[in-house]
Amino acid sequence: MLSQLPTNIDKVPKEKLNQEILRAGMIAELDAVNFYEQMAELATDKSLKEILLDVAREEKTHVGEFQTLLLRLDQEQGEELEKGRKEAEEHV
Repeated sequence: MLSQLPTNIDKVPKEKLNQEILRAGMIAELDAVNFYEQMAELATDKSLKEILLDVAREEKTHVGEFQTLLLRLDQEQGEELEKGRKEAEEHV
């Protein structure tokens, strides 16, 4: 993603704007997690590797913060998340 909005915010209905902002934030944080973890794999300096992995963990926390707010604002999202959890458990 790297600094680009995944959707055209101007076309989002006002009543859905907060949910879209949260989803965009989640996408950005997940992108950052991937980036920092990939950079940590490439890093040859132990301190740099540790810092990159620490930052990646912080980004995962941010995903959780955004998801918590999204689930408060979008009941359907919560219901579908639960369905997905149950479906995944059937395959484990």
